[in-house]
Amino acid sequence: MARVGGRNSVMSWIAGILCTGVIVGLFWFAIPIVPALVAFVGDTLRSLLG
Repeated sequence: MARVGGRNSVMSWIAGILCTGVIVGLFWFAIPIVPALVAFVGDTLRSLLG
């Protein structure tokens, strides 16, 4: 990885960990909608194909 002037690698790691935490948190909050989404898609496909 190229070094950029004025950037601290420790701060980059901390920012990367925080960003990863935000993404994991958003995924965690999105998990409950998965069964409803599957049901919606299944109902839509059944109405289109049947």
